[in-house]
Amino acid sequence: MTVDFPARCAELLAELGLNEADAPLSVTPLSGGVASDIAKVRVGQDGSSDQKTYCVKFALAKLRVKADWFAPVTRSFAEYQWLKTAAQISPDTAIQLYGHSERLNGFVMSYLQGEETCLFKSVLLAGDGRAEQAEAVGRLLGRIHAATAGPEFDRTAFANRDDFQAIRIEPYLLHTARLYPSHQALFHQVSDQLYQSDQLLIHGDVSPKNILFSEGRPYLLDAECATMGDASFDVCFCLNHFILKAVHVPGCLARYLSFCTRFWAAYRGFVVWEDVAGLEARILKLLPMMMLARIDGKSPVEYLSEKDQAHIRQVALHLLDVPAHSLEAFMQTIERQTPQ
Repeated sequence: MTVDFPARCAELLAELGLNEADAPLSVTPLSGGVASDIAKVRVGQDGSSDQKTYCVKFALAKLRVKADWFAPVTRSFAEYQWLKTAAQISPDTAIQLYGHSERLNGFVMSYLQGEETCLFKSVLLAGDGRAEQAEAVGRLLGRIHAATAGPEFDRTAFANRDDFQAIRIEPYLLHTARLYPSHQALFHQVSDQLYQSDQLLIHGDVSPKNILFSEGRPYLLDAECATMGDASFDVCFCLNHFILKAVHVPGCLARYLSFCTRFWAAYRGFVVWEDVAGLEARILKLLPMMMLARIDGKSPVEYLSEKDQAHIRQVALHLLDVPAHSLEAFMQTIERQTPQ
């Protein structure tokens, strides 16, 4: 968090007409991300009826990871445009937006809170995830993908493949490929295909840490990686998190692996832009690579033990060498090879 962060928040709110110069401002930094400065901001006197609460977000040029990882801060605009697009497609799961500043590379949105609001990642790590939640995320993602796959969709704001290369393909796939010389050609083949694809609008970070549930509905946030791309990336990104948590959380292996097939069953009903079998084949090729990437890439998940990491490497390499013929078979292989 930069030392002038409260001042930047005040400047952004003022530019967007959301506060007055003499209004009290309370800035509470929020944690959980490596790519942004983000905060809960209260404007107005505590306890007053006209006090307002916002979420303020600025993109970082250097991400908070051990490896050197830089990304263009203009991705803030793509994120804001993705959120606007998602709101039009699925208004019942839309976050309220208050404005974006190109000058400050930041934007303001509503701050979701309340007893029935929870972060999906926290729910999963506590062992309390439910299949209906995975299905709801699958349906939401399917709706957005289907609505943006046609020629009538305005793609102007999402010609971001070079940004996607910098913040997803290189740190996840190409960086990891260097550690696995015998599989390097396959990593590069898939990376090239992902870079070239402009099939539909992808979010690029469909992770439980970016999904809030409120009153049973999923709210998908943090779309800094938004671009026209391949649907397989978004699906794999989410399924991979279910797999990693299935291995990590005691007593949740079979249940969390079933979330993958339940998510896929809910999502695949929206696939009208291509043959479902072709999409599933690309998912099966990419998913083991993503398993390795969240251990050996530039952004490893923080909760896996060394033993879990070693086991996931072993299973992922097996699934690269002996590909599964379906997602169901993929999950069966993981369950069969994972000690309980």
